[in-house]
Amino acid sequence: MRFYRRMRTWRHVSALIVLALSCLAFAGSSADTKAAGKKYLVYIGTYTQDHTNSKGIYAYRFDPDHSKIEALGVAAETINPSFVAMSPSHRFLYAVNELQKYDGQSSGGVSAFSIDAASGKLTFLNEVASGGADPCYITVDQTGKYVLVANYTGGSVAVFSVEQDGRLGPRTAFVQHTGHGTNPERQEGPHAHSINLSPNEHFAFVDDLGLDQLKIYRFDREKGTLTPSAPPFVKIAAGSGPRHFALTPNHRFAYVISEMKSTVTALRYTGGNFQELQTISTLPPGFTGHNDDAEIEVHPSGRFLYGSNRGADSITVFAIHPSGKLSVVEYVSTQGKTPRSFGMDPTGHYLFAANMDSNNIVIFRIDQTTGKLTATGQVLDVPSPVCVKFVAEN
Repeated sequence: MRFYRRMRTWRHVSALIVLALSCLAFAGSSADTKAAGKKYLVYIGTYTQDHTNSKGIYAYRFDPDHSKIEALGVAAETINPSFVAMSPSHRFLYAVNELQKYDGQSSGGVSAFSIDAASGKLTFLNEVASGGADPCYITVDQTGKYVLVANYTGGSVAVFSVEQDGRLGPRTAFVQHTGHGTNPERQEGPHAHSINLSPNEHFAFVDDLGLDQLKIYRFDREKGTLTPSAPPFVKIAAGSGPRHFALTPNHRFAYVISEMKSTVTALRYTGGNFQELQTISTLPPGFTGHNDDAEIEVHPSGRFLYGSNRGADSITVFAIHPSGKLSVVEYVSTQGKTPRSFGMDPTGHYLFAANMDSNNIVIFRIDQTTGKLTATGQVLDVPSPVCVKFVAEN
């Protein structure tokens, strides 16, 4: 009898352990359930200059449950809106204007728009100088009170307040990076390429391609200010050119994709600090052509990582192991040229690959078990697409 009770108790404990492990393994999959049944507006940032036919930001309506997408046309005409971000209320959209000169200054612009959910159209609200040339990345905090911008050629980052009506207000922070990297052609000075906030928004992380650093700032959510953390940065391998950053849904691991060496660096994340775990190539063995890495995103389940290759013109799919380390699942052609970016819909079932030099966006279905990509046959004609962002219809 004692043996039977022990066995029954052990089976009960084992079942609880299995259930707990299953919950941990799929901790990020709740986003999939929450997103089910929703429709989304999809906004595409583009380049409008240098011999393109683009007029600005383009919009689509996407129904992932039925794999249907509807073109809504030009949402707003604006110059070089290469990267866009939404307010948490889904009422406003913010875009960088990737320019070297703005009102005679060595600066680009930042534009604010209100979103008409019914038509997808954007109404221009106002525009401010970004504080540095060629702004290329933009982030909105969870309260919608601040917009954070990375200036590539300017080698700086800036924070702007947001008024209640969505307009951009005064600049609350500006940090100029200094120094250079090991490559005299690409790293002659700082080149801030992205800016992201930690889940609790106590920290801001900036990839600087010119310095081979992932910079770490403390972000004051009341004042909108940035101050160097301790340590102030994570060093990425010399000549790598860190470009974009992504965190897993459980916030335990971070990944930096490096443009110049075509690698991903895996990092363990703990409260504003990072520990390097691994650096892995995004290219298949034996690849000999020129390549620049671009975008990186973690699947909502937290089980897969995706990175784009410009030159190899592909998406590399990685499996994320419990240790945070990566292994390659597959390399998939984007069926176009120069996938400067891509976006995953919030359900995690589709990936939109933005092929800048072939003027199209190719839609892939994501296998939820393996992470593998399969082309759906749906191709969107968009001139010089650079950025793909989704916003749920309220």
